[in-house]
Amino acid sequence: MSYHLIIGDYAYSSWSLRGWLLFEKFGIARRETLIDFSDEAGVAQQIAEAAPAKTVPTVITDDGVAISDSLAIAEELASRHPEAGLWPSDPKCRAVARTLAAEMHSGFGDLRGDCPMNLRVAYADSAPRDEVLADVARLETIWAWARETCGATGPWLCGDYSAADVFYAPVAARLAGYSLPMSEMAEAYVMAHLRDPAFQAWRALGLEQGATLPWYKKDYPVKDWPI
Repeated sequence: MSYHLIIGDYAYSSWSLRGWLLFEKFGIARRETLIDFSDEAGVAQQIAEAAPAKTVPTVITDDGVAISDSLAIAEELASRHPEAGLWPSDPKCRAVARTLAAEMHSGFGDLRGDCPMNLRVAYADSAPRDEVLADVARLETIWAWARETCGATGPWLCGDYSAADVFYAPVAARLAGYSLPMSEMAEAYVMAHLRDPAFQAWRALGLEQGATLPWYKKDYPVKDWPI
């Protein structure tokens, strides 16, 4: 099987990071096309070949189907490549992982809105609103629940690295990049993502390629990137 993965800006496109990690972390081959977020044409026009898809990431399969939703991409890759281990093999842990991925996919709107992923800068103080802190508290709750339920002893939520961790990789970048308060447990999980070689490779591409997009800039004091 072959895949064409279409992604957006490395530094800013959190969903593209998820799509890319689903291939990179689980050893699934693909060819990639990077679109330009600063192009006046817009995303939908740039990926017209993948219509009716209009967002990134989008995956075009070798049988001509355009999959334009990150959770759908995860499930389809898991179905087509069961040996890759995108979801935990244990049924209980698999249910936990799917629950966590689905909640990330549909929730945390205040965190995502106030703290867009920006891998080019980190802020020393982002003055988070109470609604953002509530999202962080919810992350603490479900991450602790996942680790306890699955008996995780390593860095990842459900034992071995899974698609659930893919979905929280950009969240880790937000928590670290905006200096949001978190427990030792959450900080350890965040740092595991920031130290992950695949994440670091993606961030390096974000530092080297693409324009600095002014609409992602925040007027907060800056600091060095945590890693």
